Amino acid sequence: MAHSEVTLDDYRRIVGDETIDRIKAKGKALRGMRVVHMNSTYYAGGVVEIILSLMRMKNELGLNAEWRLLRGSDAFFEFTREMHDAMQGGPLELTPEKAKLYDDTMRENTLWNAFDHDAVYMHDHHTMGIIAHAEKTCPWIWRGHLDMSETNPELLKFLKPYADRYDAAIVILESYFKDAFDVPQYSFKPAIDPLKPHNQPFPEGYVQAKLAEYNIPDDRPIITQIGRFDHFKDPVGVVDAFEIASKKIDATLVILGNRPSDDPEDNPVWNELVKRRSDRIIVLDTTDYDLVGALQQHAVACVQKSTREGFGLTVSEAMWKGTPVIGGNAGGIPAQIDEGESGYIVNSVEETAERMVEIVSKPELADGMGDAGRDRVRRDFLITRLLEQHLDLLGSFETRFVPTL
Repeated sequence: MAHSEVTLDDYRRIVGDETIDRIKAKGKALRGMRVVHMNSTYYAGGVVEIILSLMRMKNELGLNAEWRLLRGSDAFFEFTREMHDAMQGGPLELTPEKAKLYDDTMRENTLWNAFDHDAVYMHDHHTMGIIAHAEKTCPWIWRGHLDMSETNPELLKFLKPYADRYDAAIVILESYFKDAFDVPQYSFKPAIDPLKPHNQPFPEGYVQAKLAEYNIPDDRPIITQIGRFDHFKDPVGVVDAFEIASKKIDATLVILGNRPSDDPEDNPVWNELVKRRSDRIIVLDTTDYDLVGALQQHAVACVQKSTREGFGLTVSEAMWKGTPVIGGNAGGIPAQIDEGESGYIVNSVEETAERMVEIVSKPELADGMGDAGRDRVRRDFLITRLLEQHLDLLGSFETRFVPTL
């Protein structure tokens, strides 16, 4: 079944009748509500995955949900890339020229888009400033997807005049932005859609064919990290750890990533990874979601060795497939992994190497962790839970729309 053909009733076998019946009742009360989401990239990454699933579900419930993309120059996206790093604690060189470029781009996007809706969602720092130039006739909600535990203070000061115009801010962890902005704040942890094709079980023959398509050898256990080629994801550190672990285990490492459309810079992480390729270190730049699912399902362990991480949907995706995860002690990763039960939290290259060796060397341990991880995701990190949180938030506003009963 294509994902576009999936309905809410298809989730009953996963989350139960009570949950779906409750969601449908909440959706009925919001029928006819016009909702728009806006973000900066049209493919790759957890933000897009979540938006598309939520919009499909909202539309099925009778809301009118749509998706908009931010437009901007290469210079603008270079600056938002700098903001991306500063949002997660990196440096920021905020010049008057950059501030003007940001604000001008926000204003221009209001000329290309009408926001005559009953609720408006803006995602991440790229779009936050649009609210300063739009005619605000309904609740505006800002959704932050990054690790904001140590955001650069200069960036917070720059964003505050925009942020304080919003009616609500949704962040991943309650501690994020707690005292920085004067806007009601809610903690919604991201979630995976278990009925996305790459999150459903593949036949073993298809997995083998997918690995062969990309010349990935399957004669040894596979360890993989999947995610954007970003220094905060630290794929180079994963290679370092694998080279240490390879002195004790015989395995193959697959680093699978992408360079999203809002990232125009020459990518030094990708360049370094290319230099480190070998017969047993496979580095691939592709957005093949079937390959993502095949690797997560087949790997003996998935790694997400981030040093900054908003949440890391690949963690829950791998756990849902019964694969233990070795995750960096950053952002929302520790909120997903029960240490020693569904995987491990690591703080260094050396710890990562030790955990690689342990999981590859102890298949029974890996199997038990896989079972525990799948149960944890079923309880806490499925898209139905996140959908219900959004319905509750939308229902809490005094909106001007008239439900169609």
